[in-house]
Amino acid sequence: MEGLILVILLVVLGVAGVFLLSSIRVVQQFEHGIVFRLGKVQRGGQLRPGAVRAPGLTAIIPVVERMQKVSRQTITLDVPAQDGITQDNVSVRVDAVVYFRVIDPVKAIVNVQHYGYAVSQVSQTSLRSVIGQSDMQELLGERAKINAYLREIIDEISQGPWGVLIERVEIKDVSLPEGMKRSMARQAEAERERRARIITADGEFQASKRLAAAAEIMSEDPAALQLRLLQTVVEVSAEKNSTLIMPLPVEVLRFFDRAAGGTPRGGEGEGEREEKLALGERLAKAEEELAKAAEQTTLESPDDVPPVIGLEEPKREEPTQGVSGPREDRQRGITDGGPQPGGATPSG
Repeated sequence: MEGLILVILLVVLGVAGVFLLSSIRVVQQFEHGIVFRLGKVQRGGQLRPGAVRAPGLTAIIPVVERMQKVSRQTITLDVPAQDGITQDNVSVRVDAVVYFRVIDPVKAIVNVQHYGYAVSQVSQTSLRSVIGQSDMQELLGERAKINAYLREIIDEISQGPWGVLIERVEIKDVSLPEGMKRSMARQAEAERERRARIITADGEFQASKRLAAAAEIMSEDPAALQLRLLQTVVEVSAEKNSTLIMPLPVEVLRFFDRAAGGTPRGGEGEGEREEKLALGERLAKAEEELAKAAEQTTLESPDDVPPVIGLEEPKREEPTQGVSGPREDRQRGITDGGPQPGGATPSG
């Protein structure tokens, strides 16, 4: 009799242990515990007390209650690429990624079956809808606007009825047809070429204005042109393997002429024009006198040539035979017009 009682006691203790072990549950920190009592989580249209268990160690009534766990972590969902036609009739292929989490575990378990699959299907249909309502330029250049609009559409469907919050939606890639890619590449290349030409033309215009200003400044002092030429020679001569051919401008000759006491700087003034005019008159008179002397007599030597009126230097100290020396004549542009030995007629 005592052995039977001991067996019954051991059986009762074993059943109690199994019952106790089956009633203990552990809820992780990132989970919600939803307890269904006889298949119900609500009572009288309201949530039953103790229906949602906090993370940690908890116990339920075996057979009567059943616990289902729901993750509170943010879930990353890849939306498969969707083919569509934009508002401007361009065929595109767009894929996206959706980030969501459960904010109401009771709705996520009771109101929808497999809330993750439901969110995936809603995301695909919403993505097709957004593709049809947008043009290609918006899909390529206004990603933030498309992402916000797509998130608003999906969140409106999932948050209220399903207790799922859409945190973020991002379009990953927009695939275009090869012909459209080539057309866009040509357009971008043409735009870059247009900008390059405009910049080059603007640079040429500014350079021409600067060069015109520099030429105006150099024209006031021809020595500046010589200095600029020498500076250019110095810059070119920095290359050891180059052969330099330097032209000699007329301004350089004028510069040396002024340095030797020639015509003063400043161009032709009134005095210079009068001097040239007087010189022309004297040349004409000299030609007439030479022609008359050649007709009247034949001279035996150049020293017998009569003096020419108008060509005598008033400040000459040495006695002359009436004809200025060859050096002074060359300075005035007059060649030797005296008769040659043997009775040759002088040329005008």
